[in-house]
Amino acid sequence: MKIFNRRDRQLQRRELRNNLTEPERLLWNTIRSRQVNGVKFRRQQSIGSYIVDFYSPSIKLVIEIDGDSHFQENAEVYDEIRSKYLISLGCHVIRFTNSDITRNINGVLEEIIETIGRLKAGNPS
Repeated sequence: MKIFNRRDRQLQRRELRNNLTEPERLLWNTIRSRQVNGVKFRRQQSIGSYIVDFYSPSIKLVIEIDGDSHFQENAEVYDEIRSKYLISLGCHVIRFTNSDITRNINGVLEEIIETIGRLKAGNPS
């Protein structure tokens, strides 16, 4: 069974790409077109039954932006299950809140650059 960009999620991925939240748009404009250490990111990539906000296949980095829905009851458990699944596929997951993006995009970018450096060096921790 195909894991990445499954056809059954294509319409949902397209809709999400066409309706980015403001924090998603801000981060996308910062990381798109190999602007960060030459690393290509895809937005709204499906991995298994999940759709992640941003994904770099070359270094298996998933970037998730947690909006308001991530702070509702049971959302933390869902996010943990989701992250464990992605990690089981060899992905590295980093998360930011909407507030992180809108209030401190430079700090977010620094963390992404640091994570990319570690992953490229073969040290994901």
